[in-house]
Amino acid sequence: MSTVKNESELLHAIEVLQRKEWVDLTHTFGPDSPHFSAFEDAEFKTLFTHDDGFFAQRFTFPGQYGTHIDAPIHFVRNKRFLEELELKELVLPLVVIDKSKEAQENHDFILSVDDILTFEEEHGKIEAGTFVALRTDWSKRWPNKEAFENKDAEGNSHSPGWGIDALTFLFNERKIKAVGHETFDTDAAVDVRKNGSLIGEYYVLEQDTYQVELLTNLDKVPAKGAVIFNISPKPEKATGFPVRSFAILP
Repeated sequence: MSTVKNESELLHAIEVLQRKEWVDLTHTFGPDSPHFSAFEDAEFKTLFTHDDGFFAQRFTFPGQYGTHIDAPIHFVRNKRFLEELELKELVLPLVVIDKSKEAQENHDFILSVDDILTFEEEHGKIEAGTFVALRTDWSKRWPNKEAFENKDAEGNSHSPGWGIDALTFLFNERKIKAVGHETFDTDAAVDVRKNGSLIGEYYVLEQDTYQVELLTNLDKVPAKGAVIFNISPKPEKATGFPVRSFAILP
């Protein structure tokens, strides 16, 4: 009897989810897409065509390419690889902090603890175990490489990001599970130059959790109430991989 009940509950849950709005949070990427400057362009090659009997391709790109998931081992020694992340870690309640206006006005915008507290005044306290995404609308620059890198006359990039104090607050005080953003890096570009390294990204992955970079369509997701799914292949000993992230709206 309990098996029948459980089956019925699961089928009902699927029916409920199918009636909701689903939002793709993932960029389509290719050889000409924006990417971290240290990486070469991706290469897509046709191996066989339908004239050969079937259509098959080969894809060559770094694990951190397109909308992608970073495993803890990406920055921190002796932490987990992608394959070691539990399935239930990849499906989380989604919180979206909208700082798109601020990022438009100031390309060097850095999220602060005060920004988080202001968000909570309007939307309530950020719950433990959530995935917190920083919306800057930087994704709207995709797929223009120059616009995405946003370099000044001296060749320095300018892009928004998370402040280390904000990340520390979210993980230590709010006990969140993971973060995501629309840019190449966790840290604002100006902070990378100032600190000489990606201290924010290191901190996130040091928590033995993951992050998702180069998200898109966060402007279509509410501040609270949605659920994010971060689904990727399972290559052996991978530090990261392109991900299919999507949200189901309340």
